[in-house]
Amino acid sequence: MAEGINVRFAGALQQFIHERVGTKGLYGSASEYIRDLVRRDYEREEERKWNWLHGELKAGAEADESQFVPLDAEAILQKAKALRGSHAR
Repeated sequence: MAEGINVRFAGALQQFIHERVGTKGLYGSASEYIRDLVRRDYEREEERKWNWLHGELKAGAEADESQFVPLDAEAILQKAKALRGSHAR
């Protein structure tokens, strides 16, 4: 069940909302307009997160294979276990 959130607008903001609602506006109600604004803001935030991730991964994705370093997973695990054991003392 969705939790309701009540928001009050006055003055210029209230007038601005009323201009976008009803027979003259694009929305049937103020709630519909506000939900659309929140959805758009949510989508912008999600896009910002994906763009950040893309930027973080870009160097690796565009790197030449000669820049890669071979890794041995077993050696990495052994080193981690050794470090954990030395910290336990």
